[in-house]
Amino acid sequence: MRIRKRYVMLVLGLMMLAAPAFGAEGESFYDKQGDHHFVPKVGFVPDEDTAIKIAEAIWAPIYGESLNDERPFHANLVGDIWHVEGSLPEGMSGGVAEAEIAKADGRILRVSHGK
Repeated sequence: MRIRKRYVMLVLGLMMLAAPAFGAEGESFYDKQGDHHFVPKVGFVPDEDTAIKIAEAIWAPIYGESLNDERPFHANLVGDIWHVEGSLPEGMSGGVAEAEIAKADGRILRVSHGK
């Protein structure tokens, strides 16, 4: 019985030592706090030019060379989301490529093309 109690105490002690290394959902603490992890204070998509470049990289394999007809591209920051869209030549009707990109981490939230 005494050996069993020592074993339980040892296991509990090891668990307590390991607990700070894991978040509430089992994510490694070191993934968030590691030496080589940098997050800019202004977010990974700090300006219009960056948002447009990301959108172009996403649109190119989807829409191909037809994007050339939609230049220049414009981006507007609404809250923490960049809304990027193409342009139509004056007098033309139709839709343009659209993308929504998270300012903080560059996630692509929505991609579409108007009609």
